[in-house]
Amino acid sequence: MMYREVLSGMAIALTFVGFVPYTRAIQQKRTRPHVFSWIIWGTTTFIAFLAQLNGGGGIGAWPIGISGLITMYIAWLAYAQKADSSITWHDRCFFLAAMSSLPVWYFTTDPLWAVVVLTSVDVIGFGPTLRKAYALPFEESLTFFIIFATRNLVAVAALEQYSLTTVLFPAATGIACLALITMVQLRRHALS
Repeated sequence: MMYREVLSGMAIALTFVGFVPYTRAIQQKRTRPHVFSWIIWGTTTFIAFLAQLNGGGGIGAWPIGISGLITMYIAWLAYAQKADSSITWHDRCFFLAAMSSLPVWYFTTDPLWAVVVLTSVDVIGFGPTLRKAYALPFEESLTFFIIFATRNLVAVAALEQYSLTTVLFPAATGIACLALITMVQLRRHALS
């Protein structure tokens, strides 16, 4: 259906609208993202994209796939710019949990279980960024997270098939973005 292609195109455009200024902010050292959160998010996002494709998400899955690739680039850029690269034991656990989605998917032959694992890990992967943003709320770009909450809503609307496999990941990460936005706004207000 043509409207799904338009919605997918809009979601992809929002992906770039969000990432381009965020990337520039990292390069200018105005934003210092937590490197390991972005590694986790890039990994989980790209694997979720593959599961969405397998689950019939079609063209509506492509914004998530493109986002996964760009997210891995941001992880590399944050590392190269010497942003927050503190890695805790918990961060390593999040990463290992994300990687566990592949054998879960393989052994169950059902992408839903991979999406459940990935979504859980991705949402928990917000932990290091929430921890950092709570302490340093002026180092995060709220515009970025607003754009991505919106992008996820549009990406869900663009899906060719609606099921827990195709909807769970973008819906949950969109809600996590909204939670981060709210927490940062409250902390900025409290510190002002």
